[in-house]
Amino acid sequence: MSMIINATVENFKAEVLESPMPVVVDFWATWCGPCRAVAPILDELSTEYVGKVKVVKVDTEAHPDIAMAYGVTSIPTMHFFKDGAVVKTIVGARPKATLQAQFDEVVGA
Repeated sequence: MSMIINATVENFKAEVLESPMPVVVDFWATWCGPCRAVAPILDELSTEYVGKVKVVKVDTEAHPDIAMAYGVTSIPTMHFFKDGAVVKTIVGARPKATLQAQFDEVVGA
């Protein structure tokens, strides 16, 4: 069961910037092949890291203003937020092991 939250302009601040735990924001679009490839990996990680890392998706077609505000120029882009600030960015699809290592680093595992 996926624990991913879909972010909108209305809930981005509460779900990401004010989150007490680290947040991974996946900037994606339905037409993006690499985005579709990374989606099941993020689904898995969202359940494996419940209570440690929140996974949030931003559809760049529906919410281009959020993507623009964070300098997203290609997708998929994953921004890792901690205490409301971007602490790490990954551009492009990556295998699960690579993403898991980044999750661990952000959690401090």
